[in-house]
Amino acid sequence: TGTRAGVTHLRYSLSPITESDGSVSGVMGMAEDCTALKKTVEALRESEARYRQLFQSAPVALLERDVSRLKAYLEQLPISGVSDLRKYLTQHPKEIQHCWSLIKTIDYNQAFFELMGHTDGKGPGDTIIPIDSQEYLEMAREIILGIAQGNMTNEREQKLLTVTGESMFVLGKSLVVSGHEKDTERVVIALVDISRHKKTEENLRESESRFRDQAYKDNLTGLYNRRYLYQSLPKLVEKANASDNPVSLIFMDLDHFKQVVDTHGHLNGSRAIREVGQTIDACLETPAYAVAYAGDEFVVVLPGIDQHQAVQKAHEIRSRMKKSVYLLDQGIEVQLQASFGIATLPQHATEINGLIAAADQALFTIKEAGKDAVGQFQIE
Repeated sequence: TGTRAGVTHLRYSLSPITESDGSVSGVMGMAEDCTALKKTVEALRESEARYRQLFQSAPVALLERDVSRLKAYLEQLPISGVSDLRKYLTQHPKEIQHCWSLIKTIDYNQAFFELMGHTDGKGPGDTIIPIDSQEYLEMAREIILGIAQGNMTNEREQKLLTVTGESMFVLGKSLVVSGHEKDTERVVIALVDISRHKKTEENLRESESRFRDQAYKDNLTGLYNRRYLYQSLPKLVEKANASDNPVSLIFMDLDHFKQVVDTHGHLNGSRAIREVGQTIDACLETPAYAVAYAGDEFVVVLPGIDQHQAVQKAHEIRSRMKKSVYLLDQGIEVQLQASFGIATLPQHATEINGLIAAADQALFTIKEAGKDAVGQFQIE
């Protein structure tokens, strides 16, 4: 992008925003000002005479490494029978450590010294990146593979530890040192601290996740709300139709709940609804979920559950409710019961509206017949 001072180089990163079912609902973009890094990389491509001066005075952390011994070792591996280097390194983690030990640190500048937190006047030596964890082994393996393939000009994000043990994220840019373009045995690595960028990205993800939860959760019960039902159910139905798997719905409505409100007040009525929601939720396992539909009405969504299994689940919830006593923490003992209507795809419907209508009709039939029972949609 152009500015009065010249050109600003921005590095963009895109991260998918995923829903609870793994689907991608959007993309979050972050921009990082990499102007100093870009200018440093370009300057280091100039003549050897200016190289050392630029190297030491650069505002970006730099270190120079000699990979000649590693390259010579890697060139011998095929002779000894190693045909797939990636597979070989994966199967032999100690070989990654050996390869890493063959890389020699030649020089580093003051900015690198400060980035890594050195305060004792001693340099980092050849082990600035410990590889005693799986994360570092994987990172070191990819760098070794890049060297073996002659790919020295890559850019990657990685996590480093300072001398004080503090973790940081850096953006690393590698390029071949001027004069070594043919043998690619000397490499300079520029590092930019992007820890703040990563933290901001993490905070945005957490905020996005909390926002989605608030948008799709019922404030009273903590169950999903109608918005989530009508967004998620079409996807479940589409997936079920494609794979020939069932989806069942249970519509349930508390019986005589107006009497509870008239006797104990609206506040206790709300508390009772919240406790019933907890009872329902305790009977379910993912991917099944419950929805606070409206007032004292609930919907239970049962992916992969056929009609017979849905009836069993409804009876389980009904039995759990009958054994529960509500509003005990308010010094009140209330027992509640409910009516249940069940419909299953594909027996009773093939799309969302038909499935909801069928379950609602089954519930209506039970309410008309005397309540406190489980009923299935009947095809006329």
